[in-house]
Amino acid sequence: MRRPGTGRAVWLLVSIRVYSWFTFFVSFCLERKAVVMNDQVQLKQVSDVQWEIPKSGNMKVPAMIIASKRLLDDMRQDRCLLQARNMATMHGAVDHVVVLSDAHQGYGFPIGGVAAFPAQGGIISPGGVGYDINCGVRMLATDIPVESFMKKKSAVLHEFRRSVPSGVGRGGAPLKREELVDVLRRGSEWAVDRGMGNADDLARTEEGGRMQNAKPEAVSDRAFKRGLPQLGTLGAGNHFVEVQRIDSVSNEDVARTLGLDQRNVTVMIHCGSRGLGHQIASDYIKLMEGKSDLSKLPDRELVNMPIDSTEGASYLGAMNCAVNFAFCNRQTIMHRVREALRGFFPDADVQLVYDVCHNIAKIEEHVVRGMPTQLCVHRKGATRSFGPGRKEVPEVYRSVGQPIIIPGSMGTASYVLVGTRKAEELTFGSTAHGAGRVESRTAARRKYRGERIQAELSSAGIEVAANGWKSLVEEAPQVYKDIDEVVRVSHEAGIGEIVARMKPIVVMKG
Repeated sequence: MRRPGTGRAVWLLVSIRVYSWFTFFVSFCLERKAVVMNDQVQLKQVSDVQWEIPKSGNMKVPAMIIASKRLLDDMRQDRCLLQARNMATMHGAVDHVVVLSDAHQGYGFPIGGVAAFPAQGGIISPGGVGYDINCGVRMLATDIPVESFMKKKSAVLHEFRRSVPSGVGRGGAPLKREELVDVLRRGSEWAVDRGMGNADDLARTEEGGRMQNAKPEAVSDRAFKRGLPQLGTLGAGNHFVEVQRIDSVSNEDVARTLGLDQRNVTVMIHCGSRGLGHQIASDYIKLMEGKSDLSKLPDRELVNMPIDSTEGASYLGAMNCAVNFAFCNRQTIMHRVREALRGFFPDADVQLVYDVCHNIAKIEEHVVRGMPTQLCVHRKGATRSFGPGRKEVPEVYRSVGQPIIIPGSMGTASYVLVGTRKAEELTFGSTAHGAGRVESRTAARRKYRGERIQAELSSAGIEVAANGWKSLVEEAPQVYKDIDEVVRVSHEAGIGEIVARMKPIVVMKG
């Protein structure tokens, strides 16, 4: 006799299996369609690491692609090159749009996409910034010897997990609304005023840890509600806290200027503006869609408004709030990481090297056709790469250029570079921001198992803590591009000079 509920259980199992195969089939078809459509994108080779999609059709400017043939093959696997061509159709685009060596398909812009528009009379696009506004990385230099750290690495990793909340939707102690308003206006300064850092931290953070012209009044109640409990939290996805050893140094003089010593461990922190930034992006995409003729866009995800319109100015002010939240978030997490390290190494010197933004639109001065021009530069999954002498670079680094921090995956290398004047000429002062995905999270869940990933990392001497197997699978090293190739191409293209290469020792994943 069949047990009650057996038929329902079988039906549920069959439904799950059918749905799984259906999503696989749809994903496969979309991937194949992307490959076919990308093959229709005309490319002109400029050098071994530079390509161009010439201006044609509705394109206002050409698209510059920074890639090797190998990385270009990766870009052809999704809609990255199509999105580059679509970017180039946007009203007011200056000179050319840029696709960097870690690029892959994103929302509107490819991740790894850069475009500039006039600061007066130009446009601003939430899709050119992304949902995780000011997702970024900060790097810490320490005087903790690698050998000493290795003896305590498991205990330190456990303390990181105890001290820094992580995971989807995970929050900490809620702020009062007036406190959050202050965070949105002042960024990292808010945390430093409360003993969570020092003046050197602010000096070594992009924009001093505070974007001016932030407008909390342009932030929705829903965004406030999401942000209130999330300051000082890591989030999920590819966000992490990682302790590293310096594997090699390519430029000893610059490494010394940055405070990097091959004998000692370094730390990287990667996270952004959490639910607050996501909600701001969602709010303004919806607002702009309601006020735009989407039929005039090649992709509705490129929806935009004039930067000097009410909607454009409000988005910029709200975006700056999310940027400041993210700066303060990383500052708070860094304070907790410092405290955790000093619990094991009481006399440790833990100094911020630099903090860089990845997803942002900024008003900057660039030379356009020989004339200094104010531009709104959109960097989506891209790091600013200003060369020596720029006033925006901290005085302590002005002789060598802006530090650039490019993390790999949890099983591969990360890099420190410095910016160049050539990047200012070629890419609006921009370079890559990370390894860049080659497989979606859905594809990763089909192919990999968390237990196997953890075992492989352990055999490589890397200890990982994550919020479940799903996190490990979705962020497996195999789903990312070759970070060494991404950085080599940036270096060879002259848009970032390699300083040092790091390898992970312990990794706390979101």
